[in-house]
Amino acid sequence: MKEIIIIGLGAGDIEQMPLGIYRYLVKQEAVYVRTAEHPAVQALKEEGVAVKAFDALYEQHEDFDAVYQAIVGELIASAEDEVIYAVPGHPFVAERTVQLLVAEEAKGTIKLKILGGQSFLDAMYTALRIDPIEGCQIVDGTALQRDQLVLTEHIIIVQVYDAMIASEVKLTLMERLPDDYEVTIVTAAGSRDEELIRVPLYDLDRRTTLNNLTAVYVPPVHKEEMLYREFTKLRKVIATLRGPGGCPWDQKQTHQSLKKYLLEETYEVLEAIDEQDEEHLVEELGDVLLQVLLHAQIGEDEGYFSIEDVIYAITEKMIRRHPHVFGETSVSDAEEVVVNWDAIKKQEKGKEENSSLLASIPKGLPALMEAEQLQKQAAKGGFDWDEAAPIWMKLQEEINEFMVELKAGAGEEMKKEFGDILFVLANLARYYKIDPEEALLRTNRKFKRRFRYIEESVGAEGRVLTELTLEELDERWEQAKQLEREENSDAFR
Repeated sequence: MKEIIIIGLGAGDIEQMPLGIYRYLVKQEAVYVRTAEHPAVQALKEEGVAVKAFDALYEQHEDFDAVYQAIVGELIASAEDEVIYAVPGHPFVAERTVQLLVAEEAKGTIKLKILGGQSFLDAMYTALRIDPIEGCQIVDGTALQRDQLVLTEHIIIVQVYDAMIASEVKLTLMERLPDDYEVTIVTAAGSRDEELIRVPLYDLDRRTTLNNLTAVYVPPVHKEEMLYREFTKLRKVIATLRGPGGCPWDQKQTHQSLKKYLLEETYEVLEAIDEQDEEHLVEELGDVLLQVLLHAQIGEDEGYFSIEDVIYAITEKMIRRHPHVFGETSVSDAEEVVVNWDAIKKQEKGKEENSSLLASIPKGLPALMEAEQLQKQAAKGGFDWDEAAPIWMKLQEEINEFMVELKAGAGEEMKKEFGDILFVLANLARYYKIDPEEALLRTNRKFKRRFRYIEESVGAEGRVLTELTLEELDERWEQAKQLEREENSDAFR
């Protein structure tokens, strides 16, 4: 079985290389190196060691993973029974090819022997004057992800080889940090060519010193305002409000007392959506999130659940109920997604709970929304009209029954029959694919706009509403309607 001996070249000059590693390398006739762009490689050449570098592969492939796979493939395919492979720094620090070789060893393809080298991290800590025990992340610049970063810790981004990678790193960081946040470009840490350049984040990719010995240091964020976008910060704020010395109002809240606020905030989100006001929507979604976090904090304070449990529950549910995305199931359209969703949901609830199609409808819905859900679930069992005509006939029937009770002066029966009218109207809305709750909300807001116009126009004349006749008020109403038509017409010009 082929043996590959992996050697770390250290972080800088050959003078920093351990004596044992140096003596071992200079005895070799040939050494494979991932890149010749390292201070120690030139020194090895001068000692007469034949160096076979893989730099050309970087030009032949579009992404780094393909390069690393190609390097591993060539190492395994080489004719020699024993291969010496040298990498910058330490073999197990920011060296993807070594991880790929370890995976091959696990398959039984090759045998590995690791000879350590000095990691660049020690030199980096010294150059930056930082203590990693305070919290430090070492991340790969070629695969940097926004959500992996902990902004309150030291962040060292390695493998920032060139301006293209630096640009990607910059854009990723700017999603979490201000454009002018100061970072440090560190090149050849610990060597005679060590260079530290502090730059604003927006200038990161404009420096010519970027090379394979370059890393970027992002200092911890200490300004509280800069952490306001972070979920962990929001969670701490809620915990503080509920904790000792916090807010008396927040401290006394319970799941029951917060119910009305969640409902109110939800309706305000709907209003912001209808207004097509993005800033208002951001604010109202924040208020809904506040309610979620308050409930989660109460659950944590009482020892029953935490926000992590809430997040786990919804994440697990979304993955479980979307097998066409996260599994092997295939679907042809959105309607089939809904069918699969209902089938999975029914299976989850169990046989007893799903003895009725109506069992899944939440309690406490507004009556109009509940009517729509009742009809929708009943339709799944075939209890539904296929066309609109009989629904219109049913509406007329219910109106006639209401008129009978109206003439009889039967108050309670009138209420029942009027409820039947609303129920049929909800069915009509469902048939025409109209959300009855949203439709009524729009009408309510339209009424508010027009009534406000009447109030303002009358007030501008120094009068009050009660001084006008119904005919005069109705005339103002028509004026409001005409103004709306003109505004809508202008909007489409």
